Amino acid sequence: MGATESIARGRRLLIERPTAALVALVGVVLLVDLVRRLATGDLTTETLGIFVWRGIVNGLVVGLAGIGLSMTYSILNFANFAHGDYISTGAFAGWASTWVVAGLGRADVGALILVGAGGNVFSSDLGTSITNTPLAIVLGMLVAGAFTVALALAIDRVVYRPMRGEEGISLLIASIGVAFALRYLLVFVFGSAPRSVADTPSDVAVAGVTFWFDWHQLTLVVGSVALMVGVHLLLQGTKLGKSMRAMADNEDLARITGIPTERVIQWTWIIGAGLAGVAGYLLILEAGTIAFNRGWILLLLIFAAVILGGIGSIYGAIAGGLVIGLTDTVSQIWLPSDFTRAAAFLLMILILLYRPEGIFAGRSTA
Repeated sequence: MGATESIARGRRLLIERPTAALVALVGVVLLVDLVRRLATGDLTTETLGIFVWRGIVNGLVVGLAGIGLSMTYSILNFANFAHGDYISTGAFAGWASTWVVAGLGRADVGALILVGAGGNVFSSDLGTSITNTPLAIVLGMLVAGAFTVALALAIDRVVYRPMRGEEGISLLIASIGVAFALRYLLVFVFGSAPRSVADTPSDVAVAGVTFWFDWHQLTLVVGSVALMVGVHLLLQGTKLGKSMRAMADNEDLARITGIPTERVIQWTWIIGAGLAGVAGYLLILEAGTIAFNRGWILLLLIFAAVILGGIGSIYGAIAGGLVIGLTDTVSQIWLPSDFTRAAAFLLMILILLYRPEGIFAGRSTA
């Protein structure tokens, strides 16, 4: 009787939800093929581990940057398309500081501030890495976050605050204008050519055991996780966090109950922009190469992660980032690397077909 019911249930699923049945079948086939590859040696556990680790690294950057975008939507109710260019701007500010500290007295200060624009100084001359110049790296990370915060607050005061009562579409269009202005200001100051800013780090070795990840990746993971935990503690255990959650649920009610909404908005920009700037810096630290459009390219993945996780939820942004990152890398087992990003977006579409509210349902900063 149990087998009969299972067959009948499977038949109903196939008839009523053929797409879900097809997705489930593809998932089973891929899982069986993965086990077969591991068993036959076509895929080693080390290679699989590298794919998973790379997915976690990429996903943490996307998730960290996505927290700010999700918070902005939750509190201000608009999608900030300038968020990607906040990431790029913070990265350039941070790396300019890193180069100045690492190269002071060894190269022209102007060339250091411009992060080697014009080819007068190179990262190989400075040896910038977390192992060689840790002070410069830590300072650059702090500057990246602080500069992005100052930038976001200034833009909010000049552009977004006068439009606070407008519809979300007006703010969205304004944010696109801000994005283009920031992007081509970076081109004007730093040039459009991508260039190396960090040395290739050595792999992590402990007690004579060398791992298949390097010090920059480890720095990214530790820094991202620490910041995510910090945001969690802030939202759950402080008065500001409670005010943010209340405003995300109902802004009018929050205002009536005496919550200083403008102060909450300012702190939303501070936290979101700070995380975006640090995420941009860590992204470049791990990649080793900086370009004016890195944040803009990353923005599409950030939106995918935020939507997948449940727009308005910081935990959803983190979870969505990890899902997108892991799909992007693990799918290389079956797909050429040029098509893996498409696989990540396809997964997002499939999940939203059956859970349109995202993994973490609801508009909430928590």
